[in-house]
Amino acid sequence: QLQLVESGGGLVQPGESLRLSCTASGFSLNSYTIGWFRQAPGKEREGVGCIGNTGASRNHAPSVKGRFTIDRDNAKNTVYLQMDSLKPEDTGVYYCAATTFVLLGPFPRCPMGDEYNFWGQGTQVTVSS
Repeated sequence: QLQLVESGGGLVQPGESLRLSCTASGFSLNSYTIGWFRQAPGKEREGVGCIGNTGASRNHAPSVKGRFTIDRDNAKNTVYLQMDSLKPEDTGVYYCAATTFVLLGPFPRCPMGDEYNFWGQGTQVTVSS
């Protein structure tokens, strides 16, 4: 069974950090571009960023650039979302997704949601004092 599983969510205070993990089971992530998305209550899903299959290409949404970093360890079949300087508006369910879409250049356009083939079930991140 092909699955993506997110982990690492939780409740933190503003200014703190979290690292989310996205791990694949049943297939290798090595050939896939991975995207991170989030959805806050009552809001539309928002793209957070993406990373190409080798890690050479990646991009982050303007709302998180400089605070969040996407990275990957293909040997561990895992992609990470490091979130620093968290704000209450970062609260939401965070999802990872995999696509065979190939990223071009060092700062590529990230695929849209419907361009992804597999999705995880999500992990809750709550930023509150």
